[in-house]
Amino acid sequence: MNLHEAPHLQVAARLKLRVVSRAKIARNIVAFEFEAADYLSLPAFEAGAHLEIDCDGLARQYSLCSDPADAKRYRVAVQHDEEGRGGSRFMCERVQVGDTLDALGPRNHFPMTMAPLPPLLISGGIGITPMLSMAWSLHAAGARFALHDFAAAPERQAFVDEIARAPWSANVTRHLGRCDDFAPLIGGFEAGRHLYVCGPFAMIDAVLDTARALGWSDDHLHCERFAAPSSTGREAPARARLPFDVELASTGRRVSVAVGQSVCAALADAGVHVPMSCEQGVCGSCITRVLDGVPDHRDWILSTEEQASGKVFTPCCSRSKTPLLVLDL
Repeated sequence: MNLHEAPHLQVAARLKLRVVSRAKIARNIVAFEFEAADYLSLPAFEAGAHLEIDCDGLARQYSLCSDPADAKRYRVAVQHDEEGRGGSRFMCERVQVGDTLDALGPRNHFPMTMAPLPPLLISGGIGITPMLSMAWSLHAAGARFALHDFAAAPERQAFVDEIARAPWSANVTRHLGRCDDFAPLIGGFEAGRHLYVCGPFAMIDAVLDTARALGWSDDHLHCERFAAPSSTGREAPARARLPFDVELASTGRRVSVAVGQSVCAALADAGVHVPMSCEQGVCGSCITRVLDGVPDHRDWILSTEEQASGKVFTPCCSRSKTPLLVLDL
């Protein structure tokens, strides 16, 4: 892995976006369409990419669900969560047509591999969003695929009319209710056939566990999580209850991280800002290079390879196995 080219370390463009449309497309889901505020073309993106939008001071990531071939418009969909941390409330309650938003992107933590066999796409709820850009890209490439989308009820199915009109709609099967057995959909492993899943945390785990039980190789399994579980189920090791230090490579300054304190919080107290959004290790905004020391990974976004390399970590939630971590800050 060349970490200089790793998707989690991509440099994103600063964007000024104008809202050109908004529409309620399902219960508690609002779709927004943007154009560049200067009316020029927008930066190109690949299927699976997202924007980081400034939601009144809160940085929040939303998957691009538009056709990557359209350089004039971006589209995202936001699920209104009244119990959330404020981003979705800002977007769904306050943002109107004509408003201008600051954003970063596009970045892609969920890239799609063009492979010889038709990929399998599985989504649940708002997890349909990155699958739409994948469907458009696969169609443009003349590739076959299968998309299975799950929703709890008809009123929660997003993009119903849009998918019905799409030239690739025959590849889509929409399901209502919970799926108790993904095995018939997934089938046995074939080298060159990739699986992509996005949706609720429990659904993602069920799909991945089923695929692994059916012999699928981890390098053919890809997921994007929008939130960490309410309880990770991972017992924190004894070292997680120990303080440690981080060193800023640019100055040699050391900052102590207390028990129960995140690295981001400790750095903020020391006047060092690290971009951060989810605080759960799922969005990738804060991913930072590690130059020395061994991270104790607590995230849900880095690949097994990236975690094993020890070269990057998520300071919003991860800690250290060693008394000192030297960071590329």
